[in-house]
Amino acid sequence: MSLSTKRGSKGTGPQRKRTEKQSTICLQQMNVDPSDDEAIEKASDNRTATHQDLDSKPTVTKKRKQPTECFLSQPEEKQESTVKAKRRKKKKISDILEKSAPKPGVPADLQNLLSQHFGENRSVIEIEELKLSDSCFLPANDLTHSFSSYLKEICPKWAKLRKNHKEKKSVVMLVICSSALRSLELIKSMTAFKGDCRVLKLFAKHIKIKEQMNMLEKGVFHIGVGTPGRVKALVEQDGLCLNSTKYMILDWNWRDQKLRRMMDIPEIKKETIDLLEMSIIKLCREGAVKLGLF
Repeated sequence: MSLSTKRGSKGTGPQRKRTEKQSTICLQQMNVDPSDDEAIEKASDNRTATHQDLDSKPTVTKKRKQPTECFLSQPEEKQESTVKAKRRKKKKISDILEKSAPKPGVPADLQNLLSQHFGENRSVIEIEELKLSDSCFLPANDLTHSFSSYLKEICPKWAKLRKNHKEKKSVVMLVICSSALRSLELIKSMTAFKGDCRVLKLFAKHIKIKEQMNMLEKGVFHIGVGTPGRVKALVEQDGLCLNSTKYMILDWNWRDQKLRRMMDIPEIKKETIDLLEMSIIKLCREGAVKLGLF
């Protein structure tokens, strides 16, 4: 025997022993006697048949059921996102004023406001009776005047009117604004115009309506400055008579901290329109009262 065959037999001996051990272990697991040749052949045939069956069968992939909750939650998220987007797109008064300069109020603005307010619930004849012509209005403020300079322009004969006025429970000039603080500001700013005439505060803050009624009954006042709600209440309770009133000034162009004008505030807007409808519009149409937009 040659050297190469000896080395080959030495190398293949351990491998054969391992394979023989593995085959005997497999036969024992299959309950087959290792000494029975016929049983071994049958077991090998069965193993090959099972391998062929497994190879011939197509692989079946199980489909995972998708949870239905995902489909239900998706449209709700979309709705929430659309609502948020709509809320962000709301325009504010400050945004509008940044893009365009504020325009001064003109008589057409008040006329349109009245027609819009009365157009829904009034007949055509009633709307015609509530309309104001251009002759009912004083020159409007062009945003260059102070309050005193504006009053001097629209009422050049104020000194004569002030001397001739001697009636109680009435005023010659009525100034309507949005709040008590604004009323105080206007009273301070008209010092150059009013002279020695008497000015009455007509707002509800810290002043009872009975006190104002007593003051109107006892004394003579030339100018009344206040809010539409309190002035309306005084007229309704016969504490203030408008027959001697010649001028009614609306603080139209002034804006508060939220950049709202007096007609942008729903309560002030309603009370002002109610006051106009109560008696001012009729007096304006008769030519007794003139309206001014400051």
